Amino acid sequence: MARMHSRRKGKSGSKKPAAKIPSWSPLKDKEVEKLVVKYAKTGKSASEIGLLLRDAYGIPSVKTLTQKKITTILKENELLKGLPEDLLALIKKLINVRQHVEKNKHDTSASRGVILTNSKIRRLTKYYKNTGALPTDWQLDMDRLKMYLE
Repeated sequence: MARMHSRRKGKSGSKKPAAKIPSWSPLKDKEVEKLVVKYAKTGKSASEIGLLLRDAYGIPSVKTLTQKKITTILKENELLKGLPEDLLALIKKLINVRQHVEKNKHDTSASRGVILTNSKIRRLTKYYKNTGALPTDWQLDMDRLKMYLE
């Protein structure tokens, strides 16, 4: 299957580790949950916490150890941010591309990037509204985009 918005084909990428708990794992499930909560209180996002636990503590997958995702642990401890992380990343990308287009009006590929990023945000918000992660009346305010990043 071809990737969206590109001419390339393929599904190559990183693979998740095995779904069983490794015997060499240095920490147990409650210790991992405490670490997740600790790093969330310092202001780290869910993906940053996962990378930190992988690189610094040698934990291959939080989900295999705790039977919960990092976002589930954060939701249980009421540390989850307002908007989902991938939506915030797309909003940040949209801000950067729009600023570039304002400076460089003849850059047509960048103006297409604005359109593509808008459509990705629209599809993602539709998904999050259906799953209940966003309220059904939530709208992206294009005039005040930077407010979402604060």
